[in-house]
Amino acid sequence: MLEKELIIALPKGRILLELKSLFTKIGFIPETDFYNDESRKLIFSTNILNVKIIKVRSFDVATFVKFGAADIGICGLDVLEEFSSPEIYRLFDLEIGKCRLSIAAKKNSDINFRNKSHVRIASKYVNLTNNYFASLAIQDECIKLNGAMELAPHLNLCDFIVDLVSTGKTLEENNLIEVEKIMDVTSYFVANKNSLKTKSADLNKIIKLFGVKLFEN
Repeated sequence: MLEKELIIALPKGRILLELKSLFTKIGFIPETDFYNDESRKLIFSTNILNVKIIKVRSFDVATFVKFGAADIGICGLDVLEEFSSPEIYRLFDLEIGKCRLSIAAKKNSDINFRNKSHVRIASKYVNLTNNYFASLAIQDECIKLNGAMELAPHLNLCDFIVDLVSTGKTLEENNLIEVEKIMDVTSYFVANKNSLKTKSADLNKIIKLFGVKLFEN
């Protein structure tokens, strides 16, 4: 039992399978509905009294933690870099959810963007995309899309896309090719900066489940 209620924000999607294995290993057990994709519940209890879980989109994990609606969360490095905030403290790398953020284009198209002065790109990672191409001294026009990214090059909306790549199967199925890796991505355990101060003892009890001790009691 913890003295204060803690809210943990976790991302929906494929990473839940890795988290389920990890949680079982350390003895952290969410209620059964948490792993049920058909459940409409938004807040889930756990086997630890006063610890609750919310399951949200990966990009929203950072938002909930940044504004203190969640005390801690699990968030991909891609999201942390895209929405960099001093209010989000990176505790440690869980080394799960491994993938990469890459540039991709249509097969048989001109993929040599490094000799271009201007490129048009579709991505939900607008900040990371702009920063990367700026570092190459290439002017980019980044069109924000939140889904159906693979359609964009085929409908001449853009020359390239920037998106997460795991196995590359989705790119292959949509006649796209990975051109260049921007960064490797894993998932991090993060905390709200204020929660680290006001709930440090309780946070430490949760974090120690992962074999990490951050605070001296």
